[in-house]
Amino acid sequence: MSIVRITTVTLISQEVADAAASSYAANAVNDFPSAEQLIGIKSDGNKLIAVSVYESQEAMDKADAERDKRMANPDIVSMESVVGTVTLNHIN
Repeated sequence: MSIVRITTVTLISQEVADAAASSYAANAVNDFPSAEQLIGIKSDGNKLIAVSVYESQEAMDKADAERDKRMANPDIVSMESVVGTVTLNHIN
């Protein structure tokens, strides 16, 4: 069963959030090669949501160093993450 991490980040402005979303879209596939699936969501102006699905806890742990670099961004006002087990991952 896969494991998922959902992270919501609030940045200092919509412009900064737009730049961060563009950077994530351009680089996430290379930055997080152990992920099975990556979803980036722009929400409510300065809020971003990232959904990362991994084969196992070990695969997710491999992504932590790169994730820590991204989360060290001084433009982040707040960040919340939840981790859980995927019970449905349907793609049409």
